[in-house]
Amino acid sequence: MPETALGLFPDVGASYFLSRLPGFFGEYVGLTGARLDGPEMLACGLATHYVPSTVSEAGKRSDGWTVAALQSLKKASPTSLKISLESIRQGRLQGIGQCLRREYRMVCHVMRGQVSKDFFEGCRAILIDKDKNPKWEPSRLDLVSDEMVKRYFHGVNDDGWTDLQFPIRSNLPAAAMAKL
Repeated sequence: MPETALGLFPDVGASYFLSRLPGFFGEYVGLTGARLDGPEMLACGLATHYVPSTVSEAGKRSDGWTVAALQSLKKASPTSLKISLESIRQGRLQGIGQCLRREYRMVCHVMRGQVSKDFFEGCRAILIDKDKNPKWEPSRLDLVSDEMVKRYFHGVNDDGWTDLQFPIRSNLPAAAMAKL
């Protein structure tokens, strides 16, 4: 998940499952974009089974994960880091439907570019020009205000915009409906 490196945030329900990982592991994964290997997926509950492809793979570990995490955080969009962290934290108390609705609102704001144009800048720097040198605006975490972050979590102020709606499914059990 390299979303923060692109000026985006972990989406498609990631705030739901990342917020349910042990401790603050979901925040770490969501903010750094760290890739998990099989044993890590198993250890944090994202997988139920793992078969190593080689015997030596099972013993491979890197001690430089803190350095890699800090490098990822330094490269990422400050705005994306803040909205990602807030989204994952809110996801701890919400069902999957609420998480998807919130993430939909967030991506609508990202695509409108009224709070920040970091997503477009990240796409330019990583996918188009490939210079890997995005110019984030704001450029530092301390310049991203709480008010800026809050704007991502509200509905879009536009007459033509509607919030994410889920179809009514009367055949679902009550426990499933409660999650939406």
